[in-house]
Amino acid sequence: MSTFIVAEIGINHNGDLKLAKQLIDMAVVAGCDAVKFQKRTVDKVYTREYLASPRKSPWGETQREQKEGLEFGKKEYDEIDKYCREKGIEWYASAWDIDSQKFLQQYDCKYNKVASAMLTNDELMEEIAKEGKYTFVATGMSTLEEIDHAIEIFEKYNCPYELMHCNSTYPMPAEDANLKLIKVLGDVYKCKVGYSGHESGTLVSTCAVAAGATSIERHITLDRSMYGSDQKASIEPYELCKLVKDIRDTEKIMGTGEKVLTLAEEEVKKKLRG
Repeated sequence: MSTFIVAEIGINHNGDLKLAKQLIDMAVVAGCDAVKFQKRTVDKVYTREYLASPRKSPWGETQREQKEGLEFGKKEYDEIDKYCREKGIEWYASAWDIDSQKFLQQYDCKYNKVASAMLTNDELMEEIAKEGKYTFVATGMSTLEEIDHAIEIFEKYNCPYELMHCNSTYPMPAEDANLKLIKVLGDVYKCKVGYSGHESGTLVSTCAVAAGATSIERHITLDRSMYGSDQKASIEPYELCKLVKDIRDTEKIMGTGEKVLTLAEEEVKKKLRG
């Protein structure tokens, strides 16, 4: 089974459609299966007080200007949808509110995503599950009881899902990866379990495949020194290419688990055992 590799563009496009297309190109060249974005209705996700608070950014002096500067609307997503179809790569997005999820419904995306921060938002989870699309559910910051409850919602609507083991720190120290939890989650919930990583480098994500992850999602960037809160936990073009290659090599290395003698080994056996 081939690992599903997702390049998380998220908000690393910095509100620039040209940059978003460059990141899509980066994912295509590396051999990823999909790219993912994030969608928010700023006034629904954040309080008025928070949005009025100060924050310097390329778009102004307040949190509102920063948050709105990072959001794409219909014009941009129409172009993203068209561009991904031309490039032959799937795209989808994690919505942070119901209005954003309804906005995404106008596109024929194959997948949905529940961000770790949204796992306990029952109203949003119901809206996603009702669509019946294959959904990746990130489990960062979540207890097993919270995961239980989320899964109940998806099973209520008979919506297919895949959990994604995740540690929601940016960047995540490698020693906090706890990759053995991938198998534990799979055994407990009897479902596929992927890995959504925020660490530096690519080793942990490659190890996740060896630990049984069925999907890998990583934030990508053209340059980690660019403006943005997710840039430091992202991988650059050469790292993404390395990650995809290492994942595909790891799939071959892990094999089938069946005890078989290769033809080369049979020849050695003849020599050494007579």
